[in-house]
Amino acid sequence: MITDPQAENYALKHTSPESAVLKKLNRETHAKILRPRMLSGHFQGKLLEMISHMLQPKKILEIGTYTGYSALCMASGLAPDGILHTIDHNPELEDFTRSFFKEAGVENQIVYHIGEALDILPLLEGPFDLVFIDADKENYQIYYDHALEKTRVGGIILADNVLWDGKVFSPESAGKDAEAHALIKFNESIQQDPKVENILLPIRDGLTMIRKL
Repeated sequence: MITDPQAENYALKHTSPESAVLKKLNRETHAKILRPRMLSGHFQGKLLEMISHMLQPKKILEIGTYTGYSALCMASGLAPDGILHTIDHNPELEDFTRSFFKEAGVENQIVYHIGEALDILPLLEGPFDLVFIDADKENYQIYYDHALEKTRVGGIILADNVLWDGKVFSPESAGKDAEAHALIKFNESIQQDPKVENILLPIRDGLTMIRKL
């Protein structure tokens, strides 16, 4: 994360609080699950909530579930008959994650796919109103290409971790980090894509918002 800590702390103090379920999920993820930094967390989660509530999507696609925090945030803005498809490759997190989907009362609106995203994505039917990409960085471009094809015109695609601790600022900064080099190429590809307009938000580890034209 490259956001100034003082600025982030101030922003959190002036951001609406997490729901009780999200607060519990945040706490238990940090206590019980490896690599809790992967959690979207309160600040970014609230942004995902806001975007979802503004769009009131009927269909959401998430690539990279982890423990379900971001899925719950986005599901809160679903249309009454809306569905969120979320994909994760780690079956060991399934019971933990499903328990929070149930506790939040949205288990019937979330379709939880366990497996490799590259195998599952071709099987899903769009159009999606909102897409969140937060998985292995070396495949971001492929995930994006699949997502864009299945996103409606005017729909939003979000890509997380696009600053990668500042390693994307130059090939020299990336060093031997393959994911950093993949993100450099991905960020440039989005900037040059005539089918979208985009803004890179320098919050937490970088979040790019993309609107399909």
